[in-house]
Amino acid sequence: MDFAFYWGHTDAVSKTLFFILFALSIISWVVGIIRVAQSCKLAGSIGDNLKQSISSSAAELDGLDFGQKKMVVEQKLLQNIARYRYEMEKGLPILGTTASIAPFIGLFGTVWGIFHALHSISKSGQAGLAQVAGPVGEALIMTGLGLAVAIPAVVFYNIATRMNKRAIHVANDAAHQILAQTAR
Repeated sequence: MDFAFYWGHTDAVSKTLFFILFALSIISWVVGIIRVAQSCKLAGSIGDNLKQSISSSAAELDGLDFGQKKMVVEQKLLQNIARYRYEMEKGLPILGTTASIAPFIGLFGTVWGIFHALHSISKSGQAGLAQVAGPVGEALIMTGLGLAVAIPAVVFYNIATRMNKRAIHVANDAAHQILAQTAR
């Protein structure tokens, strides 16, 4: 069975589901690669960025007593870490949603294909293995496509989430070091 034969026997619903899965696949690969690259870059520089942002506001800290200085530094650190977290989480909902819905879109395509295969078999009146195996096998292609879209999305999501956790850990360590230096 080749793709042209399969494509010629599918209806509008199956073709629409195929294009939806294809679009989700392209989007998840693009978002996944960009997200992993940006998370990797940010994980390497987040500690230095925090130190630079605090050192650039050192003039504001002059003349403040210890409690006020500590509070200002803590607030700036929390604000910066929250901004970094927001930046790192961009695109993750797309990957998570794609990973969740793609298998169901594929399953719907399979159910739709099997329904049409059984309907055409009932019209012909022949229910031998040769009449059932081909159409049902073609319908199962949609399940495979759904899984082929979902698996990379899950992998990208997990890699990016892990890298983001590491970056936040580095940011928290840097924040504690900055606060310790502020106490001096």
